[in-house]
Amino acid sequence: MTSPLWTPSHEAIERSAIRNFMDVASKRTGRSFDGYGALHRWSVEDREAFWSAVWDDAEVIGDQGTTVLADGDKMPGAAFFPDAKLNFAENLLRQTGSGEAIVFQGEDKVTRRLSWDELHALVSRLQQAMVANGVKAGDRVAAMIPNMPEAVAGMLAASSIGAIWSSCSPDFGPKGVLDRFSQIEPVMFIACDGYWYNGKPNDIGGKLAEIVPHLPTVRDVIIVDYLGNAKQTAAATPKAKSLDAAISPFEPRPVTFERLPFSHPLYILYSSGTTGIPKCIVHSSGGTLLQHLKEHRYHAGIGAGDRVFYFTTCGWMMWNWLVSALASRATLLLFDGSPFAPDGNVLFDFADREKMTYFGTSAKYIDAVRKADLRPIDTHDLSSVQVISSTGSPLSPECFQFVYDGIKSDVHLASISGGTDIVSCFVLGVPGEPVYVGEIQGPGLGMAIEVWDDDGKPVERKKGELVCTKAFPSMPVGFWNDPDGDKYRAAYFERFDNVWCHGDFAEITDHGGVIIHGRSDATLNPGGVRIGTAEIYNQVEQMPEVLEAICIGQEWDNDVRVVLFVRLAEGAAFTEDLIKAIKAKVRTGASPRHVPAVVLPVDDIPRTKSGKIVELAVREVVHGRPVKNQEALANPEALTHFADRAELQP
Repeated sequence: MTSPLWTPSHEAIERSAIRNFMDVASKRTGRSFDGYGALHRWSVEDREAFWSAVWDDAEVIGDQGTTVLADGDKMPGAAFFPDAKLNFAENLLRQTGSGEAIVFQGEDKVTRRLSWDELHALVSRLQQAMVANGVKAGDRVAAMIPNMPEAVAGMLAASSIGAIWSSCSPDFGPKGVLDRFSQIEPVMFIACDGYWYNGKPNDIGGKLAEIVPHLPTVRDVIIVDYLGNAKQTAAATPKAKSLDAAISPFEPRPVTFERLPFSHPLYILYSSGTTGIPKCIVHSSGGTLLQHLKEHRYHAGIGAGDRVFYFTTCGWMMWNWLVSALASRATLLLFDGSPFAPDGNVLFDFADREKMTYFGTSAKYIDAVRKADLRPIDTHDLSSVQVISSTGSPLSPECFQFVYDGIKSDVHLASISGGTDIVSCFVLGVPGEPVYVGEIQGPGLGMAIEVWDDDGKPVERKKGELVCTKAFPSMPVGFWNDPDGDKYRAAYFERFDNVWCHGDFAEITDHGGVIIHGRSDATLNPGGVRIGTAEIYNQVEQMPEVLEAICIGQEWDNDVRVVLFVRLAEGAAFTEDLIKAIKAKVRTGASPRHVPAVVLPVDDIPRTKSGKIVELAVREVVHGRPVKNQEALANPEALTHFADRAELQP
């Protein structure tokens, strides 16, 4: 059995929130819990007792009602806290005073600080502006905005009155914005005048002039000033006012909160949409709040006074996850811009300067830092950082090692995985447990996670489908414009009846940890053997010549062959010797079945706005099929590198 990379100290284990919750659970149940495994078993075996305990221990503001779970054996169909009443924003704005609620750093080096009282005041004025403009419970408020304080305040103002918030980042093109927002018919649209990226300001006035006329349900547009052009942008945009003009008639007063059912819609998020128009996934106020409180408090160790950061845009579910940290009385550290402008130290500088306690980022960012030969362990203090969290794609074994060798030696590295579909995690960090190379530590509390083979049988130490066998609070309310629930059922419950099939190709390890080997729909199937793409990336991306890679299965000679595309590091040459070295590395590090039949160079690799590479889009291009929604991609022009390659023709 392998040795752990890192083991928490006895003192850290004893003072962790998850240890305290074990004591709470013991008092409530009369049971003793000898470790996380026992606590997790109880959390899925007695969901009523578990989720009620989370509500009480996390001090949820609202009326819990008399029923915790109705129709708990139905998925979909289960209803958590069906007679509860609460308001999401009320739970996030529980703190008052002069302490910092939000610290914002823009790439233009602007730093802004909002106290809790200042955040309350901004939310109050936005709430009054929304009400004055007729926004009511159930209406949609859409936003195209950077990860800045006004985004948080806008969401809180909307949810305080029961309106539904939906956001994307300002780098989306007009078609990508309209593909999302035109489906949900918003009544208010909040946008910025522009954003900074990679050292350059980007005015979006031209895009807004295209977007707003095609959102006929929008009655009011609010333009947030970031580049200093809000007044001019508002003047050129139909139905628009600057934020200052919109809220100037209103003085701050106590925010009012509309308490609504647990299942009342809070957010509309979107599938990545690279194979068609994005699906509109509706998440509930109560389910989102309770799930995030559980993950933040017990899995992330976030509490009052912590300073929490996640590198994200408003178009990725990690933004929704991040802002919920306000409910634990933590300070949000927001960053907008490129993490490599002017160099790769920007986020570590931010961590030191703001005494960051929770550092959240993507696996690709950690790998980019490693490949840039940066060693923050030598150049930065980082003594305040207690947790480094990674998501977006599987974190490679090399990057696990690099975090401890190159960033910080004594830190809880929490690789986490879930998705937009549940606005939270299935598997994530477990404080008090050791960290093993390449493994996510375990399933989330209350999440009945298993890995199943093709016959629907649970397996361990074998690869299969990641499933959840029991309902949980943050399951979507449903999809927008799906009145019979047909699209919702088809997305998650078609493969196995009454069981959530998430679409991840996964494995449960000897330690009870989880390895994600890639998306199920992107797994390779040469000779009928399923192979996860991450297994190949973990080998190839160790090589100094390879900056990053993407592989697909190409239909070939009545079978499937593995085709690997590599983006080379600066100065590296694509030669026959490099091809042989790549194949040898995959053969010895993975298996002969993983060895690509073809290796080809590319100048760029397409990815979504949240940084995930898109194997399915590349597979479609290689097979000469159209990619239906290129607006979902951050760099759709990269697809041209994969089209009509002579080496892939029969």
